[in-house]
Amino acid sequence: MTTQIAPQDNPTRVVAIAREQTKKRRGRPKQLLLGFAGILTLLLIWEGAARVGLVDSRFLPPPTEVIPAFFTILTFGDFWIAMGTTVLTWGIGLAVALVAGTVLGVTVGLSPFLRRATHTTVEFLRPIPSVALIPLAVLLFGAQMQAALLLILYASFWQIFIQVLYGVADVDQVAMSTGRSYGFSKWQRIRYIVFPTMLPFLMTGLRLAAAVALILAVTAQLLIGTPGLGLEISKAQNGGQYVTMYALILATGMLGVLINFGARALERWQLSWHESVRGEIPA
Repeated sequence: MTTQIAPQDNPTRVVAIAREQTKKRRGRPKQLLLGFAGILTLLLIWEGAARVGLVDSRFLPPPTEVIPAFFTILTFGDFWIAMGTTVLTWGIGLAVALVAGTVLGVTVGLSPFLRRATHTTVEFLRPIPSVALIPLAVLLFGAQMQAALLLILYASFWQIFIQVLYGVADVDQVAMSTGRSYGFSKWQRIRYIVFPTMLPFLMTGLRLAAAVALILAVTAQLLIGTPGLGLEISKAQNGGQYVTMYALILATGMLGVLINFGARALERWQLSWHESVRGEIPA
């Protein structure tokens, strides 16, 4: 998005903004090249370690074997079913966490009494690892999708809830008082004052939660045996098909990259008005 320069901006600021935008445009191809260089370096190290015997190539096949296997599994229907199940589990868990974390975050954040009353409980529950709930999930749901959803919801909820709390706490109380004096209802104050202030925090929480949700989805499939990519990885490992196993791991990593790109694109779209996205230099 092109930055609009207000007429009152002084010449120094105009030049500074123009230089910053030019620098960013020139820096994008460089960042892309650095990213590819990093991946290529990792693959070369991996290949070399497997070929010279630093690691046992039976258990860590070189990428020249794994990458062709990756493209081969893309032609299998079972792979796409497992991929779809993983994405579905991830999406449902993340969506529920987003709604619950946003609603509860705003409700608690706007009430000083609720913030004080829930502080100790939040600080007690938040550090508990989601994987510690695996026995409970198995007892409740067995090897079903609901078990993975429980872990995803628990882990992702805190990412969003805490960020929303920070966002609500950042609301300008003068603006809230002004809204009351103009007769804004509580919903209008939330819609026009709280939400715009909270949105950057919410998008950060959503981006973090999206990555955590994928991690927990695959973890549940690996350890509990719920359907998805994690279960296919476990089957390949148990069957001694290590090349296929690493190809599936590579597919999981690619899915994570796509989710991260999607989350960042959503963040840029929703925050196109925000200074952090527009890239303006502070006065």
